[in-house]
Amino acid sequence: MSDPASHTPPAPVASASGGLAELRARFPVLARLAYLNAGTNGPLPAAAVAAAREQLEREERDGRAGMPHFERRLALAQQLREGYAARLGCAPADVALTTSTTDGIGRVLLALDLRPGEEIVTSDEEHPGLLGPLAAQRARGVDVRVAPFAQLAEAVGPRTRLVACSHVSWVSGRVAPAALAQLDVPVLLDGAQGVGAVPLDVHALGVAAYAGSGQKWLCGPEGTGMLYVAPKLREWLRPPAPGYVSLADPLAGLDAVPHADARAYDTPTLSGPALAQAAAALDVLAAAGWEAIHAHAAALAAAAADVLRKRGRDVLARDRTTLVTWRERDAAAAVARLAEAGVVVRPLPHPEHPDLVRASFGGWSTPADLDRLLMALPD
Repeated sequence: MSDPASHTPPAPVASASGGLAELRARFPVLARLAYLNAGTNGPLPAAAVAAAREQLEREERDGRAGMPHFERRLALAQQLREGYAARLGCAPADVALTTSTTDGIGRVLLALDLRPGEEIVTSDEEHPGLLGPLAAQRARGVDVRVAPFAQLAEAVGPRTRLVACSHVSWVSGRVAPAALAQLDVPVLLDGAQGVGAVPLDVHALGVAAYAGSGQKWLCGPEGTGMLYVAPKLREWLRPPAPGYVSLADPLAGLDAVPHADARAYDTPTLSGPALAQAAAALDVLAAAGWEAIHAHAAALAAAAADVLRKRGRDVLARDRTTLVTWRERDAAAAVARLAEAGVVVRPLPHPEHPDLVRASFGGWSTPADLDRLLMALPD
């Protein structure tokens, strides 16, 4: 095995001082592990766990009935909505709270109410979280056409009613083509590997809808997510399943109508502890500075891709994102070996490419994490 120290990249951002060093110290797991798997679940900051515990203890002590409890729930939901909106680059009124990226995708697809013979264009690098809802559309008679990720814009035709694809490919780390912003048909982006991982402005992207996860790059609890629904899209969509929290006047009986803004697409409920935990995690990240987080993570990922190529690995073509994917002769064995060395990455269960291993770099990652990865890689 070659000496990984000879390949150690310079620190992309000052990683031993300042806001990013303080950020790293907020995540207990990082004291033990080189945690390079935020593309699945981000590490949990201690402050977020404490916020969830405090909310649970409040509910245990005071009960979960009466106006104080529900007013706090509403306040926590609004705090989280505002935090997600800041990451998406939009107004809070344009953001719905969901349970996952797939939840948001499903809500948009149901609201579009596409008819048999109409077409959705998607790519050849999509996650099951998008493919599942698309398969359900195909079962209803909607045509789903798959095009190469880089050629999505050119694949749009006269029957296309929607383009649905990843903002950042979970397989390669490539970014969706910029030409999608110029299309006349609505674009729905799966932002599971985008929101919190890369700088993001949904208006600049020109999307009609953007669905994201709270538990990945935003380091929140599982079962949280967000959905941006553009005002123009909301003008002609009918929310698919309004519930108590998504109604403008829940006590209006059969005359009740959904909120006029994106709250009409809210999931029926998120627990108080989950809301508190997710909002606290956003505060931890914001304190370190999102610009620094994005720059550091992207630079360290780029350095990782370069040094892995020098080590003879076949690294998939990627853009300046936080994901690095390469091939191993035995991906499962390589991941297990890395885990034994305290390095957390993942094999990708891609049916056509079972040899892929992916590492996810965040603002909390350091060149020392990369050194541990290189040291433990098989020859």
